[in-house]
Amino acid sequence: MRHYEVVFLVHPDQSEQVPGMVERFTQTIEADGGKVHRQEDWGRRQLAYPIEKIHKAHYVMLNIECNPALVDELQSNFRFNDAVIRHVVLNRSEAVTEKSSILKQKEKEER
Repeated sequence: MRHYEVVFLVHPDQSEQVPGMVERFTQTIEADGGKVHRQEDWGRRQLAYPIEKIHKAHYVMLNIECNPALVDELQSNFRFNDAVIRHVVLNRSEAVTEKSSILKQKEKEER
């Protein structure tokens, strides 16, 4: 099994659906024998440039371990889900479990 980092952007009008989407993706990964090493909800953030006249999006990041065939299935799910406006899947050499710098910064701002 390989390690991947998955980041996807959800339309801001669909933010309330994010926990359900993450749960569905997590169940799909675990049902195939994979693992979710890290799951982060970065919340609504400003986009660097507008996408389809949208200026903000809800960001979600997952670090997973799964088979390449499952990654293809996840990407297909992202493509056909109208709520997901962008996604990227990156290969990782190992599992990453520590908090990302974006999440650390967000937690620091909330204090």
